[in-house]
Amino acid sequence: MPSSRIPIIDVSALAGDDAGAAVETAAAIGAACRETGFFYVSDHTVPGALMEQAFAASAAFFAQDAAAKRAVLYTAAGNRGYVPMKGEALDPGRPADLKEAFNIGLELPPDDPELLAGRMFLATNLWPDMPGFRNTMLDYFAACHGLGRLLHQAFATDLGLAPDFFEDKLDRPMAVLRLLHYPPAPARSEAGQLGAGEHTDYGCVTLLATDGVGGLEVRTRAGEWIKAPHVPGAFVCNIGDCLMRWTNDIYVSTPHRVVSPAGRERYSIAFFLDPNPDAEIACLPNCASDARPARYAPIRGDAFLLGRLSPTYEQSGLAGAARATEEAG
Repeated sequence: MPSSRIPIIDVSALAGDDAGAAVETAAAIGAACRETGFFYVSDHTVPGALMEQAFAASAAFFAQDAAAKRAVLYTAAGNRGYVPMKGEALDPGRPADLKEAFNIGLELPPDDPELLAGRMFLATNLWPDMPGFRNTMLDYFAACHGLGRLLHQAFATDLGLAPDFFEDKLDRPMAVLRLLHYPPAPARSEAGQLGAGEHTDYGCVTLLATDGVGGLEVRTRAGEWIKAPHVPGAFVCNIGDCLMRWTNDIYVSTPHRVVSPAGRERYSIAFFLDPNPDAEIACLPNCASDARPARYAPIRGDAFLLGRLSPTYEQSGLAGAARATEEAG
């Protein structure tokens, strides 16, 4: 069972007709966002059968040979594609992570004006040559996007804003659906090397689906590392740096890591809901006061994400692009 410090929240009321129950759910979510930044989401709107299909397709993708996976190799400008084993370091001060990943972003039509203009993070997805893979992942992306927007209605309610406050800031998001594969822990590894190094997530909220293999650990406010075990059918949900900044640090973006499993492979699927590229990340109404002034200057969503991704992908050239974008304003 999960730690009592990571609550399980039934979110069915968010999609129902009982306004009072939705407010109660929003309050429970808000309390978790303030206290640990982590909670489990149960009784949600993503079908269980679709989750199973996504995991099966993910396992099939990673089972391909290296050449097939490298045919859809990661591109920094779009934040899409295959990241090879040890291709990133979520904790830049430690050895590269023992995992491989595949990123999928918002699917855009080929004649989309912003796509044609080459806007950062609004790019063409890279699809492997696998029957059914694209459709499964786009269905899963859409379902998670819908759930993420419901959660933002809860955030807005908890923060005293109109429930639809975030809607126009999340309709063309820099969201990423990330498939993850962790091999069994090697007999020997570099000192301090993990499946995923200690980090906080960059965006607004993360919806993480896990298999039955453990490994995710969360650092409490007291500095203690606690396990976040698998809860069948539920998402592990956590607040990211962008929403923490938006709320003037009222919501907490909590460090976490993945310890490589011993003797077993581990698969997980994360949906990172970042805002629209042109969304202004500025202190939200009701999140500042004379006693708690705004702590951060306003920044565009794309500039914020670039700055957070840079250390992770220093070798990809993204760091230079991030600095150029920020210097340009």
